Amino acid sequence: MIQKLEYKYQNFYSMVEANAASHPNTPVILIDESKITNMQFLQKVDAFARFLKVAGIVAGDRIALIMPNCDEFIIAVYAGSKVGAVIVPLNNMLKGAEYEFILNDANIKMLVTSNQFVKEVKSLIQTTTVEKIIWLDEGSEMDENNILFSHAMTLSDTPNMPAHPNTLDDLAIIFYTSGTTGNPKGAMMSYRNIFSNMIGGMQRFNVTKKDRFIVYLPMFHSFTFSVMVMLPFYSRSSIVIIRKLLPFANIIKQTLLKRVTVFLGVPDIYNALIRAKLPWYFLWFNSIRLFISGGSPLHEDTLTRFKKIFKRAKMLEGYGLSECSPAVAVNPLDRQKPLSIGLPLDSYEVKIVDDELMEVPIGTVGELIVKGDCVMLGYLNNPTATKDTIINGWLRTGDLGKVDDEGYLYIVDRMKDLIISKGINIYPRQIEEELIKLDFVKAAAVIGIPDTNSGEVPIAYVELEEDVDKESITQASVKKLLKEQLANFKIPKTITFIDELPKNATGKVLKRVLKEELREKGEI
Repeated sequence: MIQKLEYKYQNFYSMVEANAASHPNTPVILIDESKITNMQFLQKVDAFARFLKVAGIVAGDRIALIMPNCDEFIIAVYAGSKVGAVIVPLNNMLKGAEYEFILNDANIKMLVTSNQFVKEVKSLIQTTTVEKIIWLDEGSEMDENNILFSHAMTLSDTPNMPAHPNTLDDLAIIFYTSGTTGNPKGAMMSYRNIFSNMIGGMQRFNVTKKDRFIVYLPMFHSFTFSVMVMLPFYSRSSIVIIRKLLPFANIIKQTLLKRVTVFLGVPDIYNALIRAKLPWYFLWFNSIRLFISGGSPLHEDTLTRFKKIFKRAKMLEGYGLSECSPAVAVNPLDRQKPLSIGLPLDSYEVKIVDDELMEVPIGTVGELIVKGDCVMLGYLNNPTATKDTIINGWLRTGDLGKVDDEGYLYIVDRMKDLIISKGINIYPRQIEEELIKLDFVKAAAVIGIPDTNSGEVPIAYVELEEDVDKESITQASVKKLLKEQLANFKIPKTITFIDELPKNATGKVLKRVLKEELREKGEI
């Protein structure tokens, strides 16, 4: 039964306004040694919103964020909502030319950033539509178009203004997707889109005001943004902000000291936790009730080993994509299935379909499509891509999956990663699953390359564990082990041992980078 959602708020600002009115003294953000209450947060949001108004930002204007994890990031999101601006959180690891394309594509009027990114952003005010840059810290030359965030917050003599009357279907956020080819696309998200994810997450995870979320993954990422940054405001929980991923020991320390109950990670993080020599007192005294895994598939071996270490907590694997706000499905608390992404959130519909978008039988592999309030408004400035992606309200994910007789979903692979060898489908993920089971393998990626005889063949890239004798591990020895589990046609033609696989900000392996390197060498 698909649940029809009821929305308490029309926009983000009205949510923090309500929180401050009902629970003014409750801490909502914990960062370093500071605590920010609901009322203090609202006052900071109002202060930055006053500046935005004075700076000429009006409803519909776009504000880009190229920032580290910090409370100012969240302040900017809610202040933007108050004045009716659209927030565009950007990957803070991009290069100048990549930023230039996105800022112009989105017609960005204001950029909020930090001096740590000055090399890539300092010239953008000359080459893009950006009119003003707001800096978190000293370092750049300040003038009327380069302003310190702290100074922007001091317009105390400027009167508070009423909030712009945003409604649920107004554009709120633009997430830029990395894409596999060409320039990134801007997925336009409404307030309804993001709120539907907050509600779905709150229900699936049984979130209460007693929960405390830790935010150490980049806030610009859609999953972190919706589930870890925005959801706690909806549930009146609190957030522990970690400014940097490293040293990881600090995350462990803050998780323990600040009594974190909800921990979001990616498989790379959980693999690191398994390998780490965690102190006994952390395992004994931590308050974590829920681990959430997303970003890329969680290997069964990782899940099994993790459960042995953290016996009191649940580990839930989920699935999503930026175009869907982003969470689509998560395992329920009372029953998780290994290798499954779980059940769709209660208000979303998911089908597995063939090339004609006709639903396929249970257990049959097909494309996963999604319908519901999570589906984006469309791609910015790209009606063709929007038309190809959203058909009769159903969003084509480009992911191959299947469903079992209890409705649990399984991601088999990306459609673009499917390898067809002599007319037979080979799913790289299956080979990767077998590789990662080997004790000496830390991470693995399998891609397809053209082959004269077979059409395509799989090849593998393997990242070895640091403490193994690398001289004793050969292509032949790995292939021999794989042949015990896989059909011969699935055995990689070559196995390349690599120091580190190319990954994005959330630890997802970038297979396109591996293919680009082969093209540059003329090998494909």
